Amino acid sequence: MNAAAIAHPGTAPSNGARARALLQQACGLQVSEAAAERAVRERLAARGVPDVFDGAGVGDYLDHLTGPELAALIELVVVPESWMYRDPDAFVAAATFVKARLAQRPQRQVRILSLPCAGGEEPYTMAMALSEAGIAADACRIDAMDLSSVALARARVGWYTRNAFRGHALGFRERHFSVAGNGYQIDAALRDQVTFVQANILTIDAAASAGRYDVIFCRNLLIYFDATTASAAAAVLRTLLADDGMLLGGYAEVPAFCANGFMPLRLPGAFALQKSAPAPAPLTASAEAPAGRARAGVPPRRAPPPARAPVTAPATLAPVAALLAQARRQADAGDYRGATTSCQALLDSAAPGLADQHAADAYYLLGLVADIERNSSAADDYWRRCVYLQPDHYEALCRLALLSELGGHAARAAVLRQRAARVFQRQQAHKGTP
Repeated sequence: MNAAAIAHPGTAPSNGARARALLQQACGLQVSEAAAERAVRERLAARGVPDVFDGAGVGDYLDHLTGPELAALIELVVVPESWMYRDPDAFVAAATFVKARLAQRPQRQVRILSLPCAGGEEPYTMAMALSEAGIAADACRIDAMDLSSVALARARVGWYTRNAFRGHALGFRERHFSVAGNGYQIDAALRDQVTFVQANILTIDAAASAGRYDVIFCRNLLIYFDATTASAAAAVLRTLLADDGMLLGGYAEVPAFCANGFMPLRLPGAFALQKSAPAPAPLTASAEAPAGRARAGVPPRRAPPPARAPVTAPATLAPVAALLAQARRQADAGDYRGATTSCQALLDSAAPGLADQHAADAYYLLGLVADIERNSSAADDYWRRCVYLQPDHYEALCRLALLSELGGHAARAAVLRQRAARVFQRQQAHKGTP
């Protein structure tokens, strides 16, 4: 159903709401209405269409949005952000797994998939990790897929600026790159190990490549999707992965994978998973999954993780719970202003028995809305308040870690990831108790 129609029943959707819905239908990405409008304005300017966003010209543009023009619009909302050796433990885990797989089946080439691969930073890092582990180049095949043709063009060239090299452990850059102008060019031998293909995970013919990959990197993708789309994407990955293969996800995505046919592997520092059996039924639109990275996703309804003690809700808490449920519905429908108003009303109510958990969830939702509106400072503040009230709030810890990572605060991000990992492990242990 069109998000705008949900937010404003009985009214025609605005051009911004239409653009947002078209982008989600085309590639699954959840973006804010404001972000969709900015992208359309940029494309209209490039095409020389007058900047009257509610005019007939914009409506006509959206009515005929297909093919190359749709691809150009999608490019403006895709965020291919990555760098070399992002989360190094994941590559250590993958290289160790590959060595073991080759020892078991020395005559069979190990197949690795990186999806999404952004500008090639992840698959090239995997190629470097294999080389550093003494694994022959022809023993493995690395496929890399991404929705963005612009990012893929950059990846195929293999030239990177200083932004692709973060942290202090940069010895690999001296070993595998050469200085080229004001950047660095990856060695040709490593570049030849990776095959880049443009693909949308939601339209891949997974059945034709069932069980093809021994290792799949799919990190920081499901956080861009709503629950239903995340379920569909996880089903594709489950089909592509060999029954005894390993999936490496992002730390904020492990619960979503576990809800969709995977179970965690206990590998230090790496958010690794394997298939669980049997495959679960697909999620419905109201099913549970963690909210996406807010600037690219609309937060779905979220119940507290199992490890949290259930709150006994007396009658005085009914208005508070109703406000929180209303805020979630508004955010789901893209009504971010309404969601903010509901959350603030909840926090300002000072209702007797207002539980820390309800206040924490309100702050978490406010942080998601702030991040959607690209206000990282406010998002950071809201999520800090959330974690202050509820130190084991897994999703808020993940969001804070991601903000810190993107802001270049690697040490803080590492501490927050470790905290999130411990919370997740406790939740899994709790699930396993009778």
